[in-house]
Amino acid sequence: MATNYQIKVRPRDNIDRVIKRFIKKTKKLGIIDEVKERQRYMKPSDRKRRDKKMAIRRRKKNEAKQRK
Repeated sequence: MATNYQIKVRPRDNIDRVIKRFIKKTKKLGIIDEVKERQRYMKPSDRKRRDKKMAIRRRKKNEAKQRK
């Protein structure tokens, strides 16, 4: 979490595009999700349960992609 992320603004860049690029990069890196998680304390057992559910969901999604 201690990473400061920077976007280089090019001379002719539209400010909306720069903001969109920044948001896309932070989502990809998981920074937004991490900040939301750290807002409240979560018991370790609840965290394990949530992580297990997410892993199952990811696995099912990947299997569905492979079938197509």
